[in-house]
Amino acid sequence: MKEAKNRKPNHLIKEKSPYLLQHAHNPVNWYPWCEEVFEKAESEDKPIFLSIGYSTCHW
Repeated sequence: MKEAKNRKPNHLIKEKSPYLLQHAHNPVNWYPWCEEVFEKAESEDKPIFLSIGYSTCHW
């Protein structure tokens, strides 16, 4: 399996949230919550898969 640093980042790479950034190199092409994603889903007639995320508190 490739290391995360060798993978092309998804749309979360420009986010400021540490939680979102830890998923910026996932193989899923995640988008942050924005109008672009709703427009894209509508134009492609695709459903939106929404992840509310999960992370244990470590600070």
